[in-house]
Amino acid sequence: MITPERLKYLALGMLILLVAGIFIGGEAPGAGSLFPPPWDKVVHFFVFGTIGVLAGLAFLRLPLAAVWIIVVALGAADELHQLFIEGRQAGLDDLLADALGGLAALPVLALLRRWLGQYS
Repeated sequence: MITPERLKYLALGMLILLVAGIFIGGEAPGAGSLFPPPWDKVVHFFVFGTIGVLAGLAFLRLPLAAVWIIVVALGAADELHQLFIEGRQAGLDDLLADALGGLAALPVLALLRRWLGQYS
């Protein structure tokens, strides 16, 4: 049975894997051309929205604003990282998609936290 405590650890593990995948996979040849524009922005939105939900579940006591700041910081770190990878380029439009994905995740996260509160 998945208890709120187990869900917290599951979310943390998934968060670590997702963020590692972004940074490690982002260095693979051709990684920058996996999704052509404008679909790359949609991917940024959903991936960083997922990061927001996972971070908020892994750290249940973290305020929603702090979760969003973490999402934006990870998005900025990803864009900065791309500056040092041949064939990749950083973009403020990607960071905006990351930030909006994180923002869209907050109401979902609030509902999930409320639902989990019933079981703790």
